[in-house]
Amino acid sequence: MSKTRLSAVAGLFYPVEADILQQDIHQYLEQARATPPTVIPKAIIVPHAGYVYSGEVAASAYKQIIPFKEQINRIVLLGPSHRVAFAGLAVPESDIFNTPLGDIPIDKNAITILLAMPQVIASERAHRDEHSLEVQLPFLQEILGSFSLVPLVVGEAERFDVAEIINLFLDDDNTLIVISTDLSHYHEYNEANKIDRATSDAIVHLQSERIGYEDACGRNGLNGMLTVAEQKQLTVELLDLRNSGDMSGSTERVVGYGAYVVY
Repeated sequence: MSKTRLSAVAGLFYPVEADILQQDIHQYLEQARATPPTVIPKAIIVPHAGYVYSGEVAASAYKQIIPFKEQINRIVLLGPSHRVAFAGLAVPESDIFNTPLGDIPIDKNAITILLAMPQVIASERAHRDEHSLEVQLPFLQEILGSFSLVPLVVGEAERFDVAEIINLFLDDDNTLIVISTDLSHYHEYNEANKIDRATSDAIVHLQSERIGYEDACGRNGLNGMLTVAEQKQLTVELLDLRNSGDMSGSTERVVGYGAYVVY
């Protein structure tokens, strides 16, 4: 009997009504600043806040995969754990992830391979309430239609352990790596801009050693991706860099959002 991970933040981070959710996603994609590339991305790096805050920034990365939507049939998704502390990376025990746009099958063969690695555990608890992965799924569903999913919640993990996992999938032309992370948290607007510009510079120059705990909540997954990019001589391009103050007008305590493409 299949086990389904139900959406945990529909109605909170994004609309629970499927038609409204689809309309919002299309609007964000139309408003996104970046233009699609001519080369299929190896990975994208996207924020994971509520759509009203980070949806348009995320859309600039998701717009990169629209020309290749017929080719991409598997997503390897890595996002940080916000609620459960653990070492390594966690795959789910579920067979299906659900959102208001429908069900997404988990690639169980990939999960079996991952569970043979010492840095990977199975934890439904790590996935149950985690939003960093879930908020990416409606964008992917609306653009790709059907695909299989390899979801990994990243706990305390060394960048080389994360890189080892990413490298398992990187050379598959039908697989896209998605790294979910926000940038700095709760600084005043101008200070946040300064911090996030420095972090963004580190990202595009593949300098993972410059990205610490205060710079990006998804730093472990992000630094694993940057390690792979350095190993494989890949390019990381900045698409959009803003913060919640740009969306809400409230500038006292903001959260930073960046979108990037890796190719």
